Amino acid sequence: MSTNAFTPLGNTIVFTAATSAPTPVQAVSNTLGGNQYRIINSGNVVVFLGLGVTSTNATTNTAVISTTGQSVPLLPGTDEILTFVPNAYFTGITSANTAVIYVTPGDGM
Repeated sequence: MSTNAFTPLGNTIVFTAATSAPTPVQAVSNTLGGNQYRIINSGNVVVFLGLGVTSTNATTNTAVISTTGQSVPLLPGTDEILTFVPNAYFTGITSANTAVIYVTPGDGM
Protein backbone atom coordinates (compact mmCIF):
# COMPACT_ATOMS: atom_id res chain seq x y z
CA MET A 1 0.00 0.00 0.00
CA SER A 2 1.42 3.38 -0.99
CA THR A 3 0.97 6.66 0.79
CA ASN A 4 -0.02 9.69 -1.24
CA ALA A 5 1.07 12.98 0.25
CA PHE A 6 1.06 16.63 -0.72
CA THR A 7 3.41 19.17 0.84
CA PRO A 8 2.24 22.80 0.62
CA LEU A 9 5.07 25.02 -0.61
CA GLY A 10 3.40 28.42 -0.80
CA ASN A 11 0.32 30.36 0.19
CA THR A 12 -3.15 29.21 -0.79
CA ILE A 13 -5.06 31.53 -3.10
CA VAL A 14 -8.83 31.67 -3.34
CA PHE A 15 -11.23 33.11 -5.90
CA THR A 16 -14.88 32.77 -6.79
CA ALA A 17 -15.51 31.53 -10.30
CA ALA A 18 -18.69 32.91 -11.86
CA THR A 19 -20.22 33.47 -15.30
CA SER A 20 -17.72 36.31 -15.66
CA ALA A 21 -14.18 35.29 -14.72
CA PRO A 22 -12.56 37.23 -11.85
CA THR A 23 -9.14 38.88 -12.11
CA PRO A 24 -6.47 36.13 -12.16
CA VAL A 25 -4.51 35.47 -8.98
CA GLN A 26 -0.91 34.19 -8.87
CA ALA A 27 -0.12 31.07 -6.80
CA VAL A 28 3.49 31.68 -5.77
CA SER A 29 5.60 28.73 -4.68
CA ASN A 30 8.35 29.30 -2.12
CA THR A 31 10.61 26.75 -3.83
CA LEU A 32 12.50 27.09 -7.09
CA GLY A 33 10.54 25.41 -9.86
CA GLY A 34 7.51 24.40 -7.78
CA ASN A 35 4.88 23.51 -10.34
CA GLN A 36 2.31 21.25 -8.72
CA TYR A 37 -0.95 22.62 -7.36
CA ARG A 38 -3.67 21.22 -5.14
CA ILE A 39 -6.89 22.63 -6.60
CA ILE A 40 -10.23 22.33 -4.83
CA ASN A 41 -13.57 23.17 -6.42
CA SER A 42 -15.80 23.57 -3.37
CA GLY A 43 -18.82 24.52 -5.47
CA ASN A 44 -21.57 22.45 -7.05
CA VAL A 45 -20.93 23.49 -10.67
CA VAL A 46 -18.20 22.75 -13.21
CA VAL A 47 -15.50 25.41 -13.27
CA PHE A 48 -13.42 25.98 -16.39
CA LEU A 49 -10.00 26.87 -15.00
CA GLY A 50 -7.90 29.37 -16.92
CA LEU A 51 -4.19 29.51 -16.17
CA GLY A 52 -1.04 30.98 -17.58
CA VAL A 53 2.39 32.43 -16.95
CA THR A 54 0.84 35.92 -16.83
CA SER A 55 -2.47 37.34 -15.74
CA THR A 56 -3.29 38.08 -19.38
CA ASN A 57 -2.56 34.46 -20.40
CA ALA A 58 -4.84 33.15 -17.67
CA THR A 59 -7.67 35.43 -18.77
CA THR A 60 -7.19 34.48 -22.43
CA ASN A 61 -7.27 30.76 -21.53
CA THR A 62 -10.54 31.03 -19.59
CA ALA A 63 -13.70 30.04 -21.42
CA VAL A 64 -16.64 27.72 -21.05
CA ILE A 65 -15.68 24.92 -23.43
CA SER A 66 -18.31 23.81 -25.90
CA THR A 67 -16.13 22.09 -28.53
CA THR A 68 -12.47 22.93 -27.83
CA GLY A 69 -10.51 25.33 -25.66
CA GLN A 70 -7.59 25.95 -23.30
CA SER A 71 -9.55 25.81 -20.03
CA VAL A 72 -9.25 22.86 -17.66
CA PRO A 73 -12.66 21.62 -16.46
CA LEU A 74 -12.93 21.01 -12.70
CA LEU A 75 -15.90 18.89 -11.67
CA PRO A 76 -17.98 20.01 -8.69
CA GLY A 77 -16.52 19.03 -5.31
CA THR A 78 -13.18 17.87 -6.73
CA ASP A 79 -9.79 17.94 -5.06
CA GLU A 80 -7.09 17.60 -7.73
CA ILE A 81 -3.30 17.77 -7.76
CA LEU A 82 -2.19 19.01 -11.17
CA THR A 83 1.11 20.06 -12.72
CA PHE A 84 1.43 23.40 -14.51
CA VAL A 85 4.09 26.09 -14.97
CA PRO A 86 5.72 27.43 -11.77
CA ASN A 87 4.06 30.45 -10.13
CA ALA A 88 1.03 30.28 -12.43
CA TYR A 89 -1.89 32.69 -12.50
CA PHE A 90 -5.38 31.19 -12.09
CA THR A 91 -8.95 32.26 -12.75
CA GLY A 92 -12.13 30.41 -13.65
CA ILE A 93 -15.52 30.70 -15.25
CA THR A 94 -18.78 28.78 -14.95
CA SER A 95 -21.75 28.43 -17.27
CA ALA A 96 -24.09 29.21 -14.35
CA ASN A 97 -23.86 30.06 -10.63
CA THR A 98 -20.61 30.42 -8.68
CA ALA A 99 -17.98 28.19 -7.08
CA VAL A 100 -15.14 28.95 -4.68
CA ILE A 101 -11.77 27.65 -5.89
CA TYR A 102 -8.71 27.08 -3.67
CA VAL A 103 -5.23 26.65 -5.20
CA THR A 104 -2.16 25.70 -3.14
CA PRO A 105 1.29 25.33 -4.74
CA GLY A 106 3.30 22.39 -3.49
CA ASP A 107 4.76 18.98 -4.18
CA GLY A 108 3.17 15.57 -4.09
CA MET A 109 0.43 13.43 -5.51
